[in-house]
Amino acid sequence: MDLNYSNEEQVFRSEVREWIAGNLPDDIREKVQNYRGLPKEDYLRWHKILAAKGWSVPHWPQEWGGTGWNITQRYIYDEEFALAGAPGLPPFGPAMCASVLLKFGTPAQKDQFLPRIREGDDFWVQGYSEPGAGSDLAALKMRAERVGDHYVINGQKIWTTLGHYGDWIFCLVRTDSQAEKRQEGISFILMDMKTPGITVRPLILMDGGHEVNEIFFDNVKVPAQNLVFEENKGWTVAKYLLGHERMGSGSVGASRRELAALRALAGRELKNGKPLLEDVRFKDKLSRVEIEIDALEITSMRFLDQMRRTGQPPGADVSMLKIRGTEVQQMITELAMQAAGPNAQPFKAVDNGSIDHFTSRLAPRYFNFRKASIYAGSNEIQRNIIAKMTLGL
Repeated sequence: MDLNYSNEEQVFRSEVREWIAGNLPDDIREKVQNYRGLPKEDYLRWHKILAAKGWSVPHWPQEWGGTGWNITQRYIYDEEFALAGAPGLPPFGPAMCASVLLKFGTPAQKDQFLPRIREGDDFWVQGYSEPGAGSDLAALKMRAERVGDHYVINGQKIWTTLGHYGDWIFCLVRTDSQAEKRQEGISFILMDMKTPGITVRPLILMDGGHEVNEIFFDNVKVPAQNLVFEENKGWTVAKYLLGHERMGSGSVGASRRELAALRALAGRELKNGKPLLEDVRFKDKLSRVEIEIDALEITSMRFLDQMRRTGQPPGADVSMLKIRGTEVQQMITELAMQAAGPNAQPFKAVDNGSIDHFTSRLAPRYFNFRKASIYAGSNEIQRNIIAKMTLGL
């Protein structure tokens, strides 16, 4: 196992860093660094910039617009974007749906959807969780009944991230309610969000933000050609997709950037007349987080090396990245709240009109990141997956 970067890879890192510095719009960078949400227009604008460079889907095969980069270059690309405060493209189209289509899609499905995903013409969202079927996803009940050349779909999805931005949604639906095992009888289907019968309702978070939604499907007619893979074999597709989702959940670059911002904040805040950064106990906590990030990066690179040598996608043990990555993110938000103290609250403009956007977003971010150990499969479920699939317990 080789965890060192070659000279060529170091040069590549410099090229990516320089390009980001010259092309990332300042207003988008400022919103990311100060934890402010991006509207759909900002995501699409950044997507178009990347697409013009040929960097919107670097992990795709070259025949579909990928860069031909190896796995290490793609990791460097993701890390540099996170370090710079460049927003990652929402993964639902470029990383998740596209990975499924490249693996399981028909030629017609690839021709229809992949070019538009690559160019940022369609904003995709994910329809997995339902009331009563979150971490236990196999309990889903949304029905899809085949009627001629269409499926008629009824049911509900919930916690749909950025669902109010969606042009298309990929969903897990139940096509056989009599299957012996719950994982059987589930299918993977694509839907145009403009189809009659689809209603998106916001779920406003405790910080007042609109990030997630519930979506209702009432007699929605979807062409049968939008079924991906085989009917009742959607669980196979879902497991493949979740492996790709969790591989990127370590968020090493973003955690390093946020830790640097936390150090800067601790250097300003005072405790007993001295900067909090000089407090031995607080410095110890910061050091522990930094060590965890280092360990997380090494673990990520172990998976990268394994994928590079075998050519195989990540297995069940990639759940380690999801578990520890989200725990590290939560540690950082907790320390940021401790550092800011009473200032970590929605900021009211002072007389001179100045606004500390960063500090004002710390409390909302802390509460928002309680979800990190739940989404993409709760960390408790991830531990069960590792125990069963990796350790054989």
